Amino acid sequence: MTQTITRSGPNSTWLDRLWETERPEYLDRDDVSPEVHQKIIHGLDRLMRVSGLYESFVRWTLRPVAGIARPRILELGAGHGALSRALLDKAPNALVTASDVYQASVDDMLAGPLGTHPRAEVKLIDATAIDEPDGTYDLAVFCQSLHHLPPSMIGDVLREGTRVARKLVIIDGYRMPWWAVPAMLAFFVPTALAMNGFHFTHDGVVSLRKMYSADSLQQIAAGAGLRLHTRFEPPFHLVATATR
Repeated sequence: MTQTITRSGPNSTWLDRLWETERPEYLDRDDVSPEVHQKIIHGLDRLMRVSGLYESFVRWTLRPVAGIARPRILELGAGHGALSRALLDKAPNALVTASDVYQASVDDMLAGPLGTHPRAEVKLIDATAIDEPDGTYDLAVFCQSLHHLPPSMIGDVLREGTRVARKLVIIDGYRMPWWAVPAMLAFFVPTALAMNGFHFTHDGVVSLRKMYSADSLQQIAAGAGLRLHTRFEPPFHLVATATR
């Protein structure tokens, strides 16, 4: 079923599908130097801090565990670990496991504040095949990473995330309709170039083209036998909560 799924969803127009791409980002390429990878990651971190998006990500993540005194939270695809650090600061009773599929990212997190934090763990974890027992966590969160995966792997993330946690929260960019693309690019491209240079801008545009629509995620969740609630969050994010 996943082979026929598009990122723009089952009700998309041919122009929406034309805007899709499977072109890899520099961040996902093995032939790109670690220096370029780190420059892009730091650019993303700068953008999140300047825009105040980390505060929004923390609020959206903690909402489903608001009634739990000591929530156990797993962050998948944590990258530099900024969201996990923010969660620990905002929720003083939370136990947070920051994970990533890349050993270099895990090593960086271990060398930073997360490596010595008394309520944090850092692990090497593949979000599509999580080596943890069922129900280990109250919540798993996958933030700004889903679009890096092809449609064939999204069902695995949903199944695994809801297996090891009671709820899985996915936060990613909102997929704009084709008619909004020119205005979006006119704003994003010069701003990104000025702030972080070519590689960051390239990956930003590719990311916009690879975002999943709410319809697409609903279709994948239905195929996996899962419940999924989606909502738009200003200024341009999609938040999805998956449960069994």
